[in-house]
Amino acid sequence: MGRVMWASYTANTPFNLKVIDCFLAYFAMMAAVQTAFCVVGGGWPFNAYLAGLLSCVGMFVTTASLRIHVNPANKATIIAGGGTIPTKGRAFLEWILCSLVLHLAVFNFIG
Repeated sequence: MGRVMWASYTANTPFNLKVIDCFLAYFAMMAAVQTAFCVVGGGWPFNAYLAGLLSCVGMFVTTASLRIHVNPANKATIIAGGGTIPTKGRAFLEWILCSLVLHLAVFNFIG
């Protein structure tokens, strides 16, 4: 089953979505590494751990939203929901702006 799913993924998924999926895997892995370090190495200063975790989770969510918007398979779902389909450039610009706002919040939280 896993091989069939992987073969279908590699054959049917566009390259730009594969790149976004790599970013999603990276953000999830970094959140896990930071949490493991906090558990093993101690959580002092705790606000730095929370800022790092917030950064990883926030970037995961915004990148997942970018993936949803640029995936051509979601076009009918977005239209049926009453929404408009942003162009790839607009979706990327929204991702950049959300990332900037997120990182401003993270930098503010670090102190």
